[in-house]
Amino acid sequence: MITKKIRVYGIVQGVGFRPTVSRHAAAAGITGSVCNKGPYVEIFAQGEEKCVKDFLERLEKQPPKRAAILKINTEDVKEEEYGKFNDFQIIESEKTKGEIFVSPDIAICEECKKEMYDPKDRRYLHPFINCTCCGPRLTILDALPYDRERTSMKEFPMCPDCASEYEDPATRRYDAQPVCCNDCGPEVYLTGREERGRAAIIATRKMIHDGGIVAIKGIGGFHLCCDATNEEAVQRLRTLKNRPAKPFAVMARDVEAVKQECLVNEVQEEILDGHQKPILLLEKRKKSADSAGLCKSVAPGNPKVGIMLPYAPVQMLLFQYDDGIEMPDYLVMTSGNTSGAPICRDDKEAVEELSQLCDLILSHDRKIRIRADDSVMDFYKGESYMIRRSRGYAPLPTMVTMPWKGQVLAAGGELKNTFCIGVDGRFYLSPYVGDLEDLRTVKALKETIHRFETLLEVEPEVAACDLHPKYNSTVVAEELGLPVVKIQHHYAHILSCMAENDWKEQVIGVAFDGTGYGTDGTIWGGELLLADYHGFERMGSIEPFLQIGGDISAKEGWRIAVSLIYQQTQDKEQTMEIVKKINLCSESECKVLLAMADRKMNAVLSTSAGRLFDAVSAILGIRTKSTFEGEASMALEFAAEAYEKEIWEIDEPADGESDSDEEKKEPEDRLIMKTGSLIKYLTEKKTEGIQAEKLAYIFHQKLADLITDGCRKIRKKTKCNCVALSGGVFQNRLLLRMVEEGLEKEHFTVLRHHLIPANDGGIALGQAAYAMQYIQEEK
Repeated sequence: MITKKIRVYGIVQGVGFRPTVSRHAAAAGITGSVCNKGPYVEIFAQGEEKCVKDFLERLEKQPPKRAAILKINTEDVKEEEYGKFNDFQIIESEKTKGEIFVSPDIAICEECKKEMYDPKDRRYLHPFINCTCCGPRLTILDALPYDRERTSMKEFPMCPDCASEYEDPATRRYDAQPVCCNDCGPEVYLTGREERGRAAIIATRKMIHDGGIVAIKGIGGFHLCCDATNEEAVQRLRTLKNRPAKPFAVMARDVEAVKQECLVNEVQEEILDGHQKPILLLEKRKKSADSAGLCKSVAPGNPKVGIMLPYAPVQMLLFQYDDGIEMPDYLVMTSGNTSGAPICRDDKEAVEELSQLCDLILSHDRKIRIRADDSVMDFYKGESYMIRRSRGYAPLPTMVTMPWKGQVLAAGGELKNTFCIGVDGRFYLSPYVGDLEDLRTVKALKETIHRFETLLEVEPEVAACDLHPKYNSTVVAEELGLPVVKIQHHYAHILSCMAENDWKEQVIGVAFDGTGYGTDGTIWGGELLLADYHGFERMGSIEPFLQIGGDISAKEGWRIAVSLIYQQTQDKEQTMEIVKKINLCSESECKVLLAMADRKMNAVLSTSAGRLFDAVSAILGIRTKSTFEGEASMALEFAAEAYEKEIWEIDEPADGESDSDEEKKEPEDRLIMKTGSLIKYLTEKKTEGIQAEKLAYIFHQKLADLITDGCRKIRKKTKCNCVALSGGVFQNRLLLRMVEEGLEKEHFTVLRHHLIPANDGGIALGQAAYAMQYIQEEK
């Protein structure tokens, strides 16, 4: 007879771990106990040696479906120390300090789906069906350990039948904290109207069927929903939301419906129908103009569509119910918020913000503790490439094997904000918060930080934030009453890529994005940095230009285009002639801009790669203005990709300048990638009538060459052979591929992002990693 004490670390709460352990114990014929300690599950296993060995094998090879075991520690203990166990028991959760892992929310499982549509089942059509394998987790959690009394389900006492299942190890709902049924669980209802339960769902389905718009409360917040096959309904939602072109997310009935509209490979299908169910950016199928399916206004001018499957029971009931209403296979399911605000999570917010945008509000009375917007995922070379990391993924930690000790908080960026809490080598990136230009989002950030600190039981020693003095994220960090560490924006991007890849050595960082405050007070955004966790040196950048017009220049690429052309010609008349030829803007607009350039009026020196893309998009006549962030740059990428599909040979720049080895040098001896020559070449070719798609492709190729060449020169000088690629511009998969392949040809080691976004949604990880290194050095 032997006794072992086993500690299992990882996602072991809210995934049915203790019930599974109990079943394995019964199968292996051992006695003992299992207890949820918060950071880990502690098991005592007593029995014959072969039985205990069998139990351990089952534990390792057959964990619950949704668990993520990070490590198992096993030690022998003496029987007299803990006594003889007569049976195997699940004992009450106990609180203890240590490593904490919080489960994200989990999409409805197949077994619950079957029960929900079985008329003989007592949970038939129950909008909140769940079990030990699925249901809300993070969004209902007040504190750990994960037990019902520490979730928003504590307001719903279990009926005798649910209580019986909850307590019976033989059931699928043994120890399932959110367990409920039609008799004892939360209830759906229409706000401001009498309909509740079944009547509310039928009214919602009818409204969508008839072309209306409904706000629907899900797991992590509200969505705005309409029929995605109804052009009129989608156009109306665009008008009401003041969103003329930005793609809407779509929810499809099932995998087969997705395949009708999109090209789906095996990897994508597995994620699409897995337990996280993010929005996937999938390529649209080519279809005849009159074929049914998604209407054009869902994702206008975009070769892809963001699509997901239902993950909450109430969403499944929108598609299938026993009321005879025939529903479409596709619904628009876009975040329920006004532009810039965080996703609404309660009735008060929904009524205030969404009433003007919809015809009905379908809500429910289970409180959402932490907002969780949908995650958005692209694919690159057959692998996941995260755009927005939120529901289903947050707050799983990024693990870094540096010997760090301490606790830090990073406030993140101003746009696409997420924050990050670092504890030793574990970095918990929050769900997506939003853009902090809106004070409602700032309030949501503060509240979520406080809740995370409570959940993770941390007291940060320092707060990290962006270098920009006017960012609201900086203000939030400064108000925490902690020592503040400020980190340059692009350096944080590179550290984020290093941390995700658990890379410890120095790197050449290629940080390409829209804008970030530079250490010299100018706008950076097309940077080559030599970086490690201790600090960085700015080794190079794209050619600086005047960004004229303040914030409006980020939306109107033609302004940057005029500035870049003027920089090349150094002549007003010649600039006006070119601008007229390529129809960039009116003569009066051009004159005003040139006058502002001469006087340096509302103008700042910039190396923003994002604005460079906007300018090229304008010069080539693809998009002169953007109605949402990245619109012009995305259109430029799509044009280049369309050309690449057609033909694989391109002409080299005729002036040969782009391939010259002579680099421009700034006074501080920074390497300058000659993007000015590239602009000159593209402008000339455009005036000659060369196809815009071809020039878009050449721009990507030549920019990738400039980046590769810049890295090669830095390697020669520093002997650093690893390159990290980060920043929102690297959401452009064509540029990413060209740069990565160019660097690999030069035998560089290349780090890129995978499940942490390359955009500003990932920089909090980099800030936190720097802060963690900082406190090691301070100690």
